[in-house]
Amino acid sequence: MSRINSTLATLLPFLPRWMARPFANPYVAGESAEAALQTVQLLNQQGYLATLDILGEHAHDQALATSIRDRYRNLLERIADQQLKCSISLKLTHIGLDISPKIALENTVSILQKAEETGNFLRLDMENSPYTDQTIQIYREGVQVSPRIGLALQAYLKRTFEDVYQLISPRFNCRICKGIYRESPSVALQGKQEIRENFIKLVQHILTQEGFVAIATHDIYLIDTLEEWIRHENIDPQRLEFQVLYGVPMGNRLRELLANGFSVRVYVPFGADWFDYSIRRLKENPDILGYIFKNLFKSGEHGYE
Repeated sequence: MSRINSTLATLLPFLPRWMARPFANPYVAGESAEAALQTVQLLNQQGYLATLDILGEHAHDQALATSIRDRYRNLLERIADQQLKCSISLKLTHIGLDISPKIALENTVSILQKAEETGNFLRLDMENSPYTDQTIQIYREGVQVSPRIGLALQAYLKRTFEDVYQLISPRFNCRICKGIYRESPSVALQGKQEIRENFIKLVQHILTQEGFVAIATHDIYLIDTLEEWIRHENIDPQRLEFQVLYGVPMGNRLRELLANGFSVRVYVPFGADWFDYSIRRLKENPDILGYIFKNLFKSGEHGYE
């Protein structure tokens, strides 16, 4: 099956966009900000928080990076105007990191200042390992401007525990995810269970020290294990939230988390770059294809209910 998925992932870029659309539709909230904001409103009505991500990365043109910066600033204003429970997430390469760290930092600070002005929050997504040091450095500089900034760290990277140890503070706000990029065994754990164990260790370390953690996973084993530990240790639910990607079926598990007093945030990507985004994600992890095929034929929704 993995070989079939890899072959399909290789062929998808050569298909007409209309043929690839079914693979993206359940997981992307349209192309416009209007469509994405409507999705957020529906999620809020169901009791979920959200975070919006304008699809795209690796902007090599400064005018494009500036345009994306301004779109995020406008998005923050619209979220405030509509009184939505929604933050924003972005990739630093989308706002100029490939051009220069200076441009990426300037654009980050501009967006962060708008987040401060509107009472919102900015999350820096983590990209593949060549960008880890630069992302952490921009986070360090951003948190000096405003505490309304956090970053994502990946449990499969061998360096991540040390990164957490160095960064942890009362202001520390970190999303822990497994990591989706294909990385060398020299820098990343490869086994499913060892990645799980490191994920658990990272979340527990933050929650027994300082700061806030977003537990970003669809792995029911991790959710169950960490929820039980959090309850046993009497951790304040205000110090954490669970996060999932828009469109990934979770049965009733998310409703259970809400009923148990936890916050759940849905990561909602949108934008005209849905095709390239989908292709990159599928190339990085071809096994997602099998998952998509299985869920394309499930009745109902995105599994939030």
